[in-house]
Amino acid sequence: MSDIVDIMSDIENCREIGIRRNKGVMNRTEAASQAIKELVERSGWGVGDRLPAETDLARQLGFGRSTIREVLRQWESLGIVTRRKSAGTRIVSEISTRTLHIPLSLQVEAGSILRMLEVRRPLELEALRLCCARASDDSLRRIRARGAELISVYEASEDWRPADHRFHREIHLGSGNDLFPQMIEQIQYFYTGPADAPLGAVLGRSTIPRHADLTEAVVARDADRAIKVMSDILTDVETEARELVEGRDDE
Repeated sequence: MSDIVDIMSDIENCREIGIRRNKGVMNRTEAASQAIKELVERSGWGVGDRLPAETDLARQLGFGRSTIREVLRQWESLGIVTRRKSAGTRIVSEISTRTLHIPLSLQVEAGSILRMLEVRRPLELEALRLCCARASDDSLRRIRARGAELISVYEASEDWRPADHRFHREIHLGSGNDLFPQMIEQIQYFYTGPADAPLGAVLGRSTIPRHADLTEAVVARDADRAIKVMSDILTDVETEARELVEGRDDE
């Protein structure tokens, strides 16, 4: 197989795809992920091959280095690549434009997340209902601010998980019942472990834009709408986790 670095000049098509998809069709991280997958497939790279350096990928594909780094960080957390200073970034699982091979250990973790979501769903929805009825005006302002923060972090292709945690915790506190944040956090930790568990960076990411609708519904005290949006979000996360448990890794 030809040396990977030497093939980097033959990726003009990938650059065009990356730039096009960076104009609102998907966020920067998703667009960069797709562009790298297309580059891998186009170049015929497989398990054991080394990817170009972050700076080379960024320059050739038309993305910022921080965006490329975020994609590779997510892939590393999923066991798709390994990253070492001395060895660079190497592919350890199959990559193509339609699939990413998900290791069995992460399928087990996805199963734990499914069990957690079954328990968490009724608590989340009841906390939302109570928040819409009980939250003070100050609490609603904090929820709006946390929602805006979450969307901003997501659109900047940064790690959205801390902002997501702060947003939902503000809703739990707005319910007026301190048991909600305590119970939900304990349930989540019991099943999934630390917040930086591998799948935590992936599952649910696609639902973040809909948190803007959730924010507006809560601030408007529209409990029915808020519960519907949150229920749909949880269903999508459950679907993603179930596909991993069943070994389906189509995107």
